[in-house]
Amino acid sequence: MDVIPDAPQPATETVFATAQQPRWLQIFNRIFCRHVMSMAVIAAVVIILSGTLQKPRNLLHDPDLWWHLADARILTTTHHFIRVEPYSFTVVGKPWVNPEWLGELVYWSGYRVLGLRGLYLATEIGLLANIFLLYWRGYWRSRHAGAAFWATGICFTLMTVNAGPRIIVVAYILMALEMAILEAADRGDQRWLWFLPAIFCVWINTHGSWFIGLGLFVLYVLGGLVSVHAGAFDQTAFSPATRKKLLWVLAACVAVLIVNPYGWRLIWNPIDMMANQKLNIQNVQEWQPLNLEWFSGKVAAGCIAAMVIANGVRGRKWRLFEIAVVLFAWYAAFDHSRFLFMAAILTAPMLAQDLDRSLFTESDEKTIPVINLLMVVGAIWIMAYFFPKQADFEKGLKEAFPLETIASIQPQWRTFNSDGVGGMMDFQGKSSFLDSRFDTFEHHGVLKDFLDILFSRDSLQLLDKYHIDHVLLWKKQPLAYLLSHTPGWKLVRTEGTGDNTFALFERAGPSSADSGQCGPSAASSAH
Repeated sequence: MDVIPDAPQPATETVFATAQQPRWLQIFNRIFCRHVMSMAVIAAVVIILSGTLQKPRNLLHDPDLWWHLADARILTTTHHFIRVEPYSFTVVGKPWVNPEWLGELVYWSGYRVLGLRGLYLATEIGLLANIFLLYWRGYWRSRHAGAAFWATGICFTLMTVNAGPRIIVVAYILMALEMAILEAADRGDQRWLWFLPAIFCVWINTHGSWFIGLGLFVLYVLGGLVSVHAGAFDQTAFSPATRKKLLWVLAACVAVLIVNPYGWRLIWNPIDMMANQKLNIQNVQEWQPLNLEWFSGKVAAGCIAAMVIANGVRGRKWRLFEIAVVLFAWYAAFDHSRFLFMAAILTAPMLAQDLDRSLFTESDEKTIPVINLLMVVGAIWIMAYFFPKQADFEKGLKEAFPLETIASIQPQWRTFNSDGVGGMMDFQGKSSFLDSRFDTFEHHGVLKDFLDILFSRDSLQLLDKYHIDHVLLWKKQPLAYLLSHTPGWKLVRTEGTGDNTFALFERAGPSSADSGQCGPSAASSAH
């Protein structure tokens, strides 16, 4: 009998050789596999290229961070959820829902234990968790570590738009887990589906993006109700048993949404954002359309081109849910640049599959564990080397905010402030005009007045309307120029350097505070 040239002799020899290895060496090889090397390199790249992890000022300058910490401080010290506005004198006592209270506790825990270093670590862990989930989902979809590695690396550049101490970073971990469970169900492993209600129970208390996650699950269920075998589409409808199970899981996900401290008001929150916060969306940079002149815009266009070219080289069959996810992800990213992170979460695994099918035609199972170990050691060294010193954090905080000026604000003052410093004023217990929680301010007309004041539209009349006696803002802003040339206002101090110089103006003569028209201070409300 002739011997078949491709008989499985090498595999038998490999198994035999492995069996002859010492036990410790087998364990070593399993630990330091190709995936460990890939994740080590990815972690090093994240540390080196992420602006927020490279420069403490960029990390601490986030305008939302400090009111998030102030919220968490109130919750952990009073053991009561915030239900009315605790900081601003313009809307003090008005009802307010905190849709991100659970996510705030993540960063507050880091800050409470390790101070500013704890904020850095919480941010680093959140980014790496998203990156590692992206890699593993890409690998399970493509079964090729190289393709998953490159897809993850490319898409990381899209994630830098929110790569900071943001609650949405925590929420995207939940979105990645949801997608991983649905992708596992596509592979025939449905045992994880019943974890989805628990994910949504956490998600609704973490961030309003749960609404998008629920929409994705609905799309998944609807997309699998029909069989399609036409052109590039090839799918078989869910079996009756699977369809029934998915509908029960979906019903459970909807039911658990009410498990929150605010009831229906928290469920309504993301809908309110879309329907009733037009000024918020129009005036915040990350809500603006994606500009193709930006580096992130070019990378987004490159990702789309890569998927198109890969499918042109060697096309594949698509399910309705997959094409719906791709179209939604890129539409959302180009309509609002902040959703580039979400586009990476949703499309990177499919990009890995396309790269594997069209470009990575050779197996990548061979690896050298010792080299992988060296890569891990190198990644750990990079993480330790780039970890900022305490002095760097303190310097970055001083560069980001006019701390001395904020400390000088008195309880009886009615200070108009830039939204960029409002969160720090909240954290320091200083009564603010407004911070970057634009929802409540838009609901009560304060955001419109704030924008008019800031951009010199009836500024002086509106300052009188709110009985403002002090103004704290960047010196380069138009209002600063107006006040410096307006009788009755004087510049009392500046702080900072260059474009980040802050100016504090004071109304000369009798002020609203002298007439007893000041509102309650944040210090009395927050503690």
